[in-house]
Amino acid sequence: MLDGAAKTKAMAQEAARLGQPAIGLTDHGYLFGAFDFYTNCKNAGVKPIIGLEAYVTPGTSRFDRQKVLWGEPWQRADDVSAGGSYNHLTLIAYNTTGMHNLFRLGSYASTDGQFGKWPRADKELLSQFHEGLIVFTGCPSGAVQTRLRLGQWDEAVAEAAELRDIFGAENFYVEVMDHGIDIERRTHQQVLEIAKLMNAPLVATNDAHYVKRDDRKIQDALLCINSGSRINDPDRFRFDGDGYYIRSSDEMRALWSELPSACDSTLEIAERCDVHFTTTKEGANYMPDFPVPEGEDKTSWFIKEVERGLRDRFPNGIPDAVRKQAQYEEDVIISMGFPGYFLTVADYINWAKSQGIRVGPGRGSGAGSMVAYAMKITELNPLDHGLIFERFLNPERISMPDFDVDFDERRRDEVIAYVKRKYGEDRISQVVTYGTIKTKQALKDSARILGKDFKVGEQLTKALPPAIMGKDITVHGIFDEKDKALRGGRRIP
Repeated sequence: MLDGAAKTKAMAQEAARLGQPAIGLTDHGYLFGAFDFYTNCKNAGVKPIIGLEAYVTPGTSRFDRQKVLWGEPWQRADDVSAGGSYNHLTLIAYNTTGMHNLFRLGSYASTDGQFGKWPRADKELLSQFHEGLIVFTGCPSGAVQTRLRLGQWDEAVAEAAELRDIFGAENFYVEVMDHGIDIERRTHQQVLEIAKLMNAPLVATNDAHYVKRDDRKIQDALLCINSGSRINDPDRFRFDGDGYYIRSSDEMRALWSELPSACDSTLEIAERCDVHFTTTKEGANYMPDFPVPEGEDKTSWFIKEVERGLRDRFPNGIPDAVRKQAQYEEDVIISMGFPGYFLTVADYINWAKSQGIRVGPGRGSGAGSMVAYAMKITELNPLDHGLIFERFLNPERISMPDFDVDFDERRRDEVIAYVKRKYGEDRISQVVTYGTIKTKQALKDSARILGKDFKVGEQLTKALPPAIMGKDITVHGIFDEKDKALRGGRRIP
């Protein structure tokens, strides 16, 4: 986290400006940025290449939590990364099957191979999910270059050969990069010898931790935030060189003038790669396949469950207004194809209640649904409180339903275990939420990494104008006197 200052929209726009036909994303260990990157590239008219810089165990099982070093004690600085925890490996999806396999590989690396903060794959996962993937031998932290730095030529060749065997010779490339740092140049000649020995093509890559060369200072500041260091700390972690930006084709051709085929390979790979996300706007249906009694389908069972719920909620008779609202919502839910979703959510919520697990009464826009109230997903009658169903589901604007459900945190794991048992562990997932550095936090972090007193950050944030409709002024807005959000702020002498 926080070692990359390149936003996906800016990356796509820069690639388009440079006239490049494609650009790739290979985040460390995770693929959470893949869809945003894909969307922004499509909007910019640039082909998105979805990849992963995977963390791979040093020859051990992903279930093994032992650190492994390959060299002698005096070679520790050149040995397996993080004290023997992992090596890097570059994977690229050349079709949609490969992209899905990347997602699966990444998920299993997290659930099975997590070691510290690193989701690690192993050779078993690589073999299982190799279809549709191109493999590069990796950066200096890859197994091949690590072996070379340790003087282990035969082992380095064996590592490369195993990758070729797993992914196929047509999907295997020997990776070269030059950011002007010693660790890359030390093994460069041997990397070329491996490519010649194996009759394997070279591919030239360039890490882009920031978009433009001038953005280096921004990325350096993020590194300080990540490590809790100050800019002027001589011993802090930093990137050597300033070549970690999106280079133009001319720059790359000049850099690799003696190995033009390495640049040619990037175009060949770009032409091969063609992945596609199928979204709900294109008709995709990712709703749960809820099990219903024989003779029923999800729609008929959904209608019966709503009717049963209304009778339970209104034992003295269902008011006309309630009936009318429920029927309207049913029509919307059925037309959107969401009966299975409501049945599934009602199932695990009502199971939790039957086990004495406390469940929240309803939060967010879902509380505006009469159907949700009838099915005991929520505990609020929306008509009594003037809540609007269209904030949750609007027939004029197709969007996925999303119930915010609160469970007693002490027994939340029991609900998750129930869902796994009933629907299958391979059919459920937990979401990750990333926070963003907003204006106040950015000012405090900036003051800290510059070595200023704590009170400086406090003074800056207190001088900001009040939020407008819950949104703070942006950092750029502070310097724009025309920004309406700036009104109400004050200057600090």
